Amino acid sequence: MDSKQNGKRTLMDYCPDIMIMDCTMRDGGLVNNFEFTDAFVKDLYQANIKAGVDYMEFGYKASKDLFDPKEFGKWKFCDEKDIRAVVGENKSSLKISVMADVGRCNYKKDILPKKDSVIDMIRVATYIHQIPAAIRMVEDFKRKGYEVTVNIMAVSKVNTDDLDAGLSLLASSSADCIYLVDSFGSFYPEQVTKLSQKYVEVAEGAGKIVGMHAHNNQQLAFANTIEACRMGACLLDATVSGMGRGAGNCYMESLLSFLKNPKYDEMPVIRFVEEHILKLKAEGVVWGYDIPYLLTGILNSHPSSAIHFINSNRTDYCRFMQELLDVE
Repeated sequence: MDSKQNGKRTLMDYCPDIMIMDCTMRDGGLVNNFEFTDAFVKDLYQANIKAGVDYMEFGYKASKDLFDPKEFGKWKFCDEKDIRAVVGENKSSLKISVMADVGRCNYKKDILPKKDSVIDMIRVATYIHQIPAAIRMVEDFKRKGYEVTVNIMAVSKVNTDDLDAGLSLLASSSADCIYLVDSFGSFYPEQVTKLSQKYVEVAEGAGKIVGMHAHNNQQLAFANTIEACRMGACLLDATVSGMGRGAGNCYMESLLSFLKNPKYDEMPVIRFVEEHILKLKAEGVVWGYDIPYLLTGILNSHPSSAIHFINSNRTDYCRFMQELLDVE
């Protein structure tokens, strides 16, 4: 039973409508240039099945005209043959997802009709000014037979009037889910409360659901994900050990152990961490909370400057904060 008090879920509720999306290969791919080993991908797929995870995002559907395949691992492009090499016909309850960025994919050519693909869901990533283009993509994907979400990026930089207008447009589209995305890891739970209420009100009025994708710049990705869930978000993003761009994301291990649905089991994911994530870190792949990401989160700035700061082996944090303030 999905019990709520005053329209909100309580922390002890069993809510069968909640679903989990594993974004390890997509957001985590931004850390290692999508160079995952076949063993990593196959074992993650099996771990997600055993853990009861609902969706697994394999990566991007990026245009090979814009991005040179020689410079990226195959999960930047998610060719059908590569996904099928892992999942076959995917005779499991786990659904397969990919992300398509507005302006960075050739969706009419590269995304097949659903009847010819093992992919179940396409997630459209868009900035607020690109929403009309995003809606054209949504309608194309729905005609092809897919589940579709729209993820509005960098919403912490969007003014209220533009956000309201964008949400209204998406409510009139064929999208199944609208995502609240904390791209810069700048939100606090109180802000997530209000934004989630706004998103849920718009989405439910149009027969849609709301998703949450959080970044961990201020070590609040898990807290913000829980808060969005409490306010009615149904599709929750997480990555194994928080692996993702910059400060990373909500930890899958934490989210699975928090939810009260008995179908979820964190142990297969913890075992995957033991067998694969520790090895990645030993090889020098770096992500997760650090002072430079904290500073960009506090100042609501894109993490690219912090990534460059860390890659340059700088440790002059105070000067870096002043540089960020000067930009502002």
